[in-house]
Amino acid sequence: MKLQEQDNINAQFYRYLWAYILVALSGCLGTVVDGIIVGNLISEDGVSAINLSTPITQFIFTLHLLINAGAGMLVAYALGQKKTDDARRFFTRSLSLTVGLGLVLSIVGGMIFPQQTARMLCDNEQILPLARNYMQVLLIGCPAFILMWGLSTMVGVDGSPRLVSMAVIVDNAVNLFLDIIFIQWFGWGITGSSAATVVGHLVGIAILLSHWRKPENRRLVPVLSTDGLAATWKRIISQGAPLAVASICLTLLLFSANRIVLSTTGRTGIFVFALCMNLLQVYNLFLSGTCQTLQSLGAIQVGKGDNQGVRTVIKKGFRFISVAMAVTCLLVWVYPQGIARLFGCDEPEMLVQSNQALRVFALSFIPFCYIYVLMIVYKLYSHHHMALFISFALSLTVIPVLWLMARILPDYLWHSYLIAYLIEAIAIYVMHKSLHLRFELKQ
Repeated sequence: MKLQEQDNINAQFYRYLWAYILVALSGCLGTVVDGIIVGNLISEDGVSAINLSTPITQFIFTLHLLINAGAGMLVAYALGQKKTDDARRFFTRSLSLTVGLGLVLSIVGGMIFPQQTARMLCDNEQILPLARNYMQVLLIGCPAFILMWGLSTMVGVDGSPRLVSMAVIVDNAVNLFLDIIFIQWFGWGITGSSAATVVGHLVGIAILLSHWRKPENRRLVPVLSTDGLAATWKRIISQGAPLAVASICLTLLLFSANRIVLSTTGRTGIFVFALCMNLLQVYNLFLSGTCQTLQSLGAIQVGKGDNQGVRTVIKKGFRFISVAMAVTCLLVWVYPQGIARLFGCDEPEMLVQSNQALRVFALSFIPFCYIYVLMIVYKLYSHHHMALFISFALSLTVIPVLWLMARILPDYLWHSYLIAYLIEAIAIYVMHKSLHLRFELKQ
């Protein structure tokens, strides 16, 4: 590879990386700082209640992937072929399906069965009232969640990714500001936290709708037509199904892990587990930036047929994620109780468990990050079967290991994730060797 091309890839890598990290940072801060505010203004149980609601959020995100991820690809194909009418039809029908399913979840889960929904996710009587109040508003605001994500996809496809970034950043900023206003000033407690999230999404939606104020952005406008409605919905859902299946696996993991940890370790353990999941958000900040950079810049090199260029991008990706993980892991090992206190923890038993669990999870997320980056590498080299295997394994391997550890060695429950990811790493190595796979571009 020529030196000039090498320098160009280096410059592009960091330009992509920091742009993607900025967007990921907004989401990371929205989740982590939300937990910090609730932990300090309400209680440790409030942090646990938010963590227990994550299967709901992930399930809503799964519906978004099922509808909007598939529709976004179909809209992009149609726009690329200059078939504006087809693009508008896919856009309209994905929008109607998005709003329709959002309203169903809002009415059924948020208005008719809020208590039953909360009890399905939380059986601890001390945490249950907080979980119910948080989840009910979350479910009532479900249309705002799914519409925010759906419009982000469509606006990005229609050529305004900067507007999407702005909407996401402002959304999270409003959420965090209103957290304090609603909880502290209005006295709404944990209900105020979920209300702030919904209002933040509504503001984000308003920003995204400004995309259509410009005449040149009128390619995607709703069209009223029922011709081929069922066939269109079928194409949209079938296109988004692969991503949605992987997301459903993650939903099952979140639900199962919360239930197992809560039943095994009680109120103290579920708070500690919530801390660990917030720690994962920090790792995901660097992981998301790295993976999206690999997908974007790596795909460009694949399109050029530049095998050396792809390898350069991959090496830089692994180098960056290694440094980021090493620094994060070191900070957690040095200041585990400081992290717990940051989330409002002052109970001695919780501090002791946090000390052990955070250190173990800090190590557990290292193989997780490497495996996730490796999944993107397999996709770049068109080894789609391996990428699909990893996407399932990352979620589903943890559940049986966690279940077994809870029953056989409950004192080592926090090691479950580390054990599961090491098992996955061994399985990936064996499959790679047995299938004789090579990281070379197909000619």
